[in-house]
Formats: sequence, C-alpha cells, structure tokens
Amino acid sequence: MAEEEFKIQEGLFYTKEHEWVKITEQKRVFVGITDYAVKMLRDIVYVSLPEVGVALRSGEVLGSVESVKAVSDIYAPLSGVVVRVNEKLAAAPELISQSPYDKGWIVEIEPSNIDEVKRLYTASEYAAYLKELSKKESGDESKK
Repeated sequence: MAEEEFKIQEGLFYTKEHEWVKITEQKRVFVGITDYAVKMLRDIVYVSLPEVGVALRSGEVLGSVESVKAVSDIYAPLSGVVVRVNEKLAAAPELISQSPYDKGWIVEIEPSNIDEVKRLYTASEYAAYLKELSKKESGDESKK
C-alpha cells in the first residue's frame, strides 16, 4: 500500500507504533490510533481501555484494539496520568475506524513532561516513515 492511501493530520504527533497525539490548550493530550493502523486492522470490534487515574510511562501498553483480523496493543506515547477515556468506544468501537482522528480518540492523558512530544514524529516525518514501511513491504513481497 502506498502512503498516499492513508490520512495523516497536520498538527498531530505520531509514533512508530501508529498512535497519534493531539495537544490541547490545557497541555493535556488526546491519544488515538492512526488511519494507517485502522486500515491494517480493518473492522474494529472491541477496545480495551485503561482506568481513569492510571499512571503510564511512555511505551507502556495502555489498552488494545481487537479487530476481526487481530488484537493489537496501544502504547502510551507519553508518560502521564489517564484523565479521561472515550466511553463511547465501549458501545461503538467502530468509531475508531470511522473517525480515527476525531470521534475515535481513545484516551486523554495529563502528561508528566509535555516535552516528550519532541521524540515523536511530525506529520511529514510520519508520512516519510510510512513510505519506508511501504518500500519494505513491497520489497518483502518481491522476495516471495
């Protein structure tokens, strides 16, 4: 798949594991999974969310998404405390597939160090990363 097939929003930060981060005016962050992750998983049927108040370290598993294809962990892109979860996902996990960057957000975190976002990809860096992934995948296919 070419990277042009995936929506990447400007103004967000991204991880290699395909989470996105949106910083709010209150210096909190919304976290979700990218359009790339959604399209790789296909139909999302269940979301496991953390409890409000849980402290997370960057890189720790904060929950998971289950599709008809696989179960994938969601990783905390920043250290901090979960202040809110998207309760709507319990009844409607498909919101992640339908609107990964808006209605399909997963958690809101109060980061312990907002500067951790400097370690994440910008939109253009994430697009370049997806392009590299696409090259590797097509290279792997030609070896079969």
